[in-house]
Amino acid sequence: MKPRPTDSDLKRLFVHNRSLPGVRTLAEIERIERDWVVARVAHLEETTPPLASRADWVAALEDLLAKESEGTPAGRYLAEEATLAQMTSVVAEFAPDGLTEAQNFFPAVPRLPLRAQMAVMRVLIDEFGCGNLQQAHSQLYVNLLAELGLPLELDAYLDRTSDETYAFLDVFYWLTQRAPRMEYFLGGLAYLEASIPSAFTVQARACERLGIANGRYYTEHLHIDTFHRKEMQVAIREYEAAHGLDPTRLWVGALLVSELIGTAFEAAVERAREAA
Repeated sequence: MKPRPTDSDLKRLFVHNRSLPGVRTLAEIERIERDWVVARVAHLEETTPPLASRADWVAALEDLLAKESEGTPAGRYLAEEATLAQMTSVVAEFAPDGLTEAQNFFPAVPRLPLRAQMAVMRVLIDEFGCGNLQQAHSQLYVNLLAELGLPLELDAYLDRTSDETYAFLDVFYWLTQRAPRMEYFLGGLAYLEASIPSAFTVQARACERLGIANGRYYTEHLHIDTFHRKEMQVAIREYEAAHGLDPTRLWVGALLVSELIGTAFEAAVERAREAA
């Protein structure tokens, strides 16, 4: 993969994040992230009421998840009305995520205290099928792509992925490697793991309705992410025990990831409907 002069900043950032960067590349990564995610986090911190404790963080997260569980018109459309072609379009849009799932989480591990590392590693082990290729989440996505007649290689999607999706892909590279504090990552991943069982119910229903046999990519998340939700709260408790905790940073990380994944999903469904 190599970025071109005409590529958007967020696409260039994704390509850079998956390459061996030199000095110039690192400088461009810093510039793009400074103008995008660093600025967005600063805005969230300025406009978000501070939280006083981990208990306040848990309560805020539960409230956010409850609101999001009500769903959106885009989610209801995909679940109950989308055609096979429209569902295929959404699957293709998120292929760069499915094909690289959890790979960008690993740099966080050495930045965490040992007991928090263990909880995060239990999540990662599941993401990679406990060493069984056929159970790895990325392989489940490959199976889904193959059934829908879509390319199986990441490079095939670089020129067709939107900036909204690239933003979601890029954010965890910053959270794990360059965010100044690990609470942003812990809050972001805790939100993601807790929200997926509700969110993926939409895609699972669409696959069932449309007769897509390899919807297991989604149904597996409905099962396993209920455990990952608990593990991320363990990681946060262990981080607090070792280093103390800024619960507001956890909350900002959750709000950031919620905003990016929600925007990417809504945009993907809208584009699929427009194309039809």
